[in-house]
Amino acid sequence: MFNFDEIVDRTKTPCEKWDKYKDQDIIPAWVADMDFKSPPCVIDALQKRVSEGVFGYTGIDDETYDAIISFLKRHYNWEIKKEWILFTHGVVSSMNVACLATQGESVMTTTPIYPHFIKAPRHANKEVLAIAMKEEKNRWTLDFEAMEQAITPTCKLFMLCNPYNPAGTVFTCKELERLGDFCLKYDLTICSDEIHADLLLNPEAKHIPIASLSEALAQKSITLMAPSKTFNIAGLQASFAVIPNVELRKRFQKTMGSMVGGINLLGITALKAAYLEGDAWLAELRLYLAENLTMVQEFVAHNPKLKLLDQEATFLAWIDASALHVKSLYAFFLDFGVGLSDGEPFGNPNFVRLNFGTQKSVLKMILERMQKAMDSLNI
Repeated sequence: MFNFDEIVDRTKTPCEKWDKYKDQDIIPAWVADMDFKSPPCVIDALQKRVSEGVFGYTGIDDETYDAIISFLKRHYNWEIKKEWILFTHGVVSSMNVACLATQGESVMTTTPIYPHFIKAPRHANKEVLAIAMKEEKNRWTLDFEAMEQAITPTCKLFMLCNPYNPAGTVFTCKELERLGDFCLKYDLTICSDEIHADLLLNPEAKHIPIASLSEALAQKSITLMAPSKTFNIAGLQASFAVIPNVELRKRFQKTMGSMVGGINLLGITALKAAYLEGDAWLAELRLYLAENLTMVQEFVAHNPKLKLLDQEATFLAWIDASALHVKSLYAFFLDFGVGLSDGEPFGNPNFVRLNFGTQKSVLKMILERMQKAMDSLNI
């Protein structure tokens, strides 16, 4: 048993999530960073590595590659090869590399979306074809008709987020196959951000790497993954890209060049420990987060002016608060001591994103403060 209820005082160390509202009576529930300690296996491995006392230039050993290969096989039945793996220091930088390394003058993605899906193509001076997600059977899904209408000959890259941030959809095999057919039809490379893949909260949901569906899709895919969200080690800058196509991998690596750094030595240590020994911790984390999601769903159900569609993954809730009719939802809840993510950078100011990856006692305080905000409107 692991104690996810343990309060960790993150104000004692530099921390982006908590420092944003330092010395204010505001509970941060914004950036996708959990408040739990990393697994004991990761902490032990890091302490052992630090005790060695030498932190020079570090290579990547076979055990690191094997840890990734075995983890993806165990969890997703995806068999990959060592040479397909390229290490990077973050998924965001990898998204920018993907936009620079692929052809075409425009990039297609969905909206609302994690803001860097919009920023990365623009950094590469490419037009963004942002296709609105649609509601279907109380979940967010892809609008293939809109995609067909928007596609242009200059578009050569589709940027996918699966599981979907901010709304937590895990795309089904049928949805991914249809997306794959669309991308093959129009000769689109797929850059798939799958950083939240391990955080499935619905036992009926199954994460499927789109590159695992067929050899044709594997040859057109850049899959971005990391242990950072799963095991709460984002500060260690450990991520990787899986690129089966030799030429695409060479272009990606050449674009990285000397501009984009790779994984650091403590990131290597943490990744190996997490992927080799962290399964039991991860299983309990999923159960805890699922209980937290239930708390959020019950809160929304109690407030008919709010709306939350079904979600299968992530510790992020995408809440429709348009019926409140306030000028700024972010500022409104901030006044009552809750720092949510503003929906505007994601593409819709009528929403807020709530990070429920925290202790139940903290989440309870967050929801109580949000309830006070709701009650103040007398609606």
